[in-house]
Amino acid sequence: MDVRIGRVVKSHGIKGEVVVDATTDAPEIRFAPGSVLTGRQGGSTTELTVASVREHKNRLLVLFEEITDRTRADRLRGMVFDAPPLDDDSGEEGFYDHELQGLDVICDGATIGTVTGTVTGPGGTLLEVGITDTGKQVLVPFVHAIVPTVDVAGHSVTITPPEGLLDL
Repeated sequence: MDVRIGRVVKSHGIKGEVVVDATTDAPEIRFAPGSVLTGRQGGSTTELTVASVREHKNRLLVLFEEITDRTRADRLRGMVFDAPPLDDDSGEEGFYDHELQGLDVICDGATIGTVTGTVTGPGGTLLEVGITDTGKQVLVPFVHAIVPTVDVAGHSVTITPPEGLLDL
């Protein structure tokens, strides 16, 4: 299963650069010059070759060989890039979004719902949790203080939410 590695936010300048919100831990590998990325937008796919990349305000400015002006760059707004997971032999604990979806959410020893998705924003990642009793969605910050245990093999996450977080 492919994982999301980035999304085009907007064009930048007049020479065809685009601002990419990278959602990968390895942007230096994924967006390295010469890399061929498959972008999806509006039901179609496009292969683009990275010509150059540089950091700018916690995002990447990427120039693709096939995009030579601002007009073409503007057309890429909203394009998403997915790629196969990288092999990671580091032994560090990490999770892909698709591995978290469907896990049972346990609070105070009881299953209260299921992870239905994730949301990544400037403040970090949030788990979307569907509460079984009410059918409502709650956003839970995916930080160790609130989500101390993730057991992908055991198909569960344990949360210790602050008071009021689960109040609907």
